[in-house]
Amino acid sequence: MTAVLDPGTFAGSVYSGGWVAAHGGAAPIVEPATGAELGSTGVADAEDVTAACAAAAAAQRDWAAASFADRAAVLRRAGALIEEHADELRGWVTRETGAVAGLAGFAVGVAAQECYEAAALASRPPGEILPTAEPRLSLLRRVPVGVVGVISPFNVPLILSIRSVAPALALGNAVVLKPDLRTPVSGGFAIAGVLAEAGLPDGVLHVLPGGAEAGIALVADPRVRVVSFTGSSRTGRAVAELAARHLKRVHLELGGNSALVVLDDADIDRAVSAAAWGSYLHQGQICMTVGRHLVHESVADSYVEALSAHANALPVGDPTGEVALGPLIDAGQRDKVHSLVTSTVDAGARLAAGGSYDGLFYRPTVLDGVRTDMPAYANEVFGPVAPIVRFADAEEAVRLAAESEYGLSLSILTGDAMRGLALAERIPTGIVHINDQTVNDEAVAPFGGVLDSGTGARFGGSANLDAFTDSRWITMRGQIPEYPF
Repeated sequence: MTAVLDPGTFAGSVYSGGWVAAHGGAAPIVEPATGAELGSTGVADAEDVTAACAAAAAAQRDWAAASFADRAAVLRRAGALIEEHADELRGWVTRETGAVAGLAGFAVGVAAQECYEAAALASRPPGEILPTAEPRLSLLRRVPVGVVGVISPFNVPLILSIRSVAPALALGNAVVLKPDLRTPVSGGFAIAGVLAEAGLPDGVLHVLPGGAEAGIALVADPRVRVVSFTGSSRTGRAVAELAARHLKRVHLELGGNSALVVLDDADIDRAVSAAAWGSYLHQGQICMTVGRHLVHESVADSYVEALSAHANALPVGDPTGEVALGPLIDAGQRDKVHSLVTSTVDAGARLAAGGSYDGLFYRPTVLDGVRTDMPAYANEVFGPVAPIVRFADAEEAVRLAAESEYGLSLSILTGDAMRGLALAERIPTGIVHINDQTVNDEAVAPFGGVLDSGTGARFGGSANLDAFTDSRWITMRGQIPEYPF
């Protein structure tokens, strides 16, 4: 089988009307588990972004004029190609991001499903008939916005890029995608290769890995009418401010510090299994990661003991082997995680498990006796750390869960699902899982957070229609009416 991507093809390049050199030079693509160089990427600058936006705007007109059947066919073929090349794509996700085999496989599966769901969007009714008090036909019609700018992060880049790229394309838009420089292949080049093979016309998709300069140029370019950003809350604020100055829509999926609430009637063995998955999957480098463990005081001691045993038993190492956790993305992220852990211990918390590292491999960590003002509880750690706070009753659990600047995902574990749902109604969050952990994702479900976690459900299902189209009001009369002047 021919590979979707050959590192020699994209070496030092960006994808913009084919593989071309970038004005910002080139940068190595480094495997975090080994430090090996996997290839090189071009580094886009503002000049590259401007040229790509102009080309995308020109190509979009013909793409929007294509039939819905043609656009859907491209997306269906892309989904099939992702499945056909699953082994190759899993390899890139694992080596580029440090994801273990299970998560890499999940990412590839979701990416294919995003394409299939996007294909179905193309044939959705493009509008509706509106009531009107006048003798006329009144219509609402959804139309493509034109060019969509997508900025995606390093952690699960295949999913976090394609969930915006695929629906935007299906609805008739062109896309300029800026993936993280650390993960340009699974965050963009692989998507470009798949869609090109699937028949996407030249110029409709551009992939420009780059830094802040490229991101600023993308948000500011007048041809980009919608920006879909996934990343930190700090950067998201800057993106939103810049987009507002240029009067364009921006969809923000930002950070999280999600709470997992363990009530006194929960099955502790199952709760600990779910909690370990929620905190340690992908080394905790997921926006939905369980960042705060709120545990009823009557079961807290057994919970801490069991979670610590889980953490100590989990193998950590090269994700190409049989391990549960791979490496953190780079030394900067590792040092941030370790600083939050050590400062929390210095503030009085007890290190029940972990708290150490070898290179970029950080041991899964449990912190007991945590207060809400301690660093590892109050901040998004983005690492494999489980801070535990005890509560006395349901009222305190609700207060603790709600006292956060974030509002992405929430888990409540209980023997009474209706009791859990009633508590969830009192906690601001974009996603709720009763009797499951916080990390869940399906292409058919709306996804997004509130408060500092973002601007609400902007991805998945029918939310994509609002995200990537404009609503146009159209009226038609049989003849021109007479007016009084």
